[in-house]
Amino acid sequence: MASHRKPRTPILATPGGRRTAAGLTTAALASVTLLSQTANAAPNAPQPSIGEVKQKVDDLYRQAEVATQKYNGAKEKADGQQHTVNRLLDEAARLADKMNESRRRLGAFASAQYQTGGISPTAQLMLAKDPQQFVDRNHLMEQLTGRQKQAITDYEDQAATAARQRAEATHSLEALQQSQATLKETKRNVQSKLAEAQQLLSRLTAQEKARLAELERQKEAEAQRKAAEEARKEAQQRQQQPSGGTGSGTGTGSGGGSSDSGSYSTKAGKALAFARSQIGKPYVWGATGPSSYDCSGLTQAAWRAAGVDLPRTTWDQVKVGTRVSSSDLQPGDLVFFFNDISHVGMYIGGGEMIHAPHPGASVRVESIYGMPIYGSVRPA
Repeated sequence: MASHRKPRTPILATPGGRRTAAGLTTAALASVTLLSQTANAAPNAPQPSIGEVKQKVDDLYRQAEVATQKYNGAKEKADGQQHTVNRLLDEAARLADKMNESRRRLGAFASAQYQTGGISPTAQLMLAKDPQQFVDRNHLMEQLTGRQKQAITDYEDQAATAARQRAEATHSLEALQQSQATLKETKRNVQSKLAEAQQLLSRLTAQEKARLAELERQKEAEAQRKAAEEARKEAQQRQQQPSGGTGSGTGTGSGGGSSDSGSYSTKAGKALAFARSQIGKPYVWGATGPSSYDCSGLTQAAWRAAGVDLPRTTWDQVKVGTRVSSSDLQPGDLVFFFNDISHVGMYIGGGEMIHAPHPGASVRVESIYGMPIYGSVRPA
């Protein structure tokens, strides 16, 4: 059915372009926050260590990612409220058409009553050409009276419904405005952090970039070492499994038999295939694809490809499915990081995951041991 309203301009579009810090190396970004605090310091002030610089930028990333999850949640809420408002407005427009039709019918009945209502039944019988004509006319008036009463009842019901809809629409509009304000504020929060990073990047020297890049290489090497250890453990577990197993491991947290494990493996395979096909696409905060993603946008899209609907934010995704320990991880499981649960990746086995890391980076495979693990969940 065609809408009774003109198309509405979207409240706030999800950012579709690349982040302002896109293309920056991790080492370069890792310097910006601390340097901003020391740029105006006295010439003889002690310079921060590389470890302090890295800690500062890690904090900046986490703050930005927390703000991104808040944005995602606010946008999901605002989108839902916008849908509700649109539905109420469409229903109000349809109800207005019905009320106009009821008014027209009531007007027709009033006109007919005016034309005949002043003549008594006795006079109508005397003026009638024959008794049968009087009987027919009287029966018709009784029918008209019944229809008129029904028309009045319908109109009263429609008026009451319209009053309820107006109250509901007013409440929904107020909630929408509040969500819109929250959405704009969280958007400004994320953008301000990235704008600061871009502004301070120009102050970095080549020597600083090289030193920080070396720290990043050392961190990644340690994470890969841990991932290699996990891969060896997984290989040993597969060798110890009795013949006829599923091959991917059932895991103590699965809570089901081989049938459940096989079903999960099938869905996880589809989700992983989708995630792998997104490797190389840029991280963009608030993005859910198909050209860019943030961390929870990627996991949501990947599992949707497998027929499983996940919530939008990391804070909600961690509540869906079965909690599993790091030692029981299977491919497809979601691994969450930091105590604030601000980041998520999809486990692929061997201690590695596919994830959308942060602004300036692309979807890629990395060790799950590069960040503190909060916990893991098996969807579906």
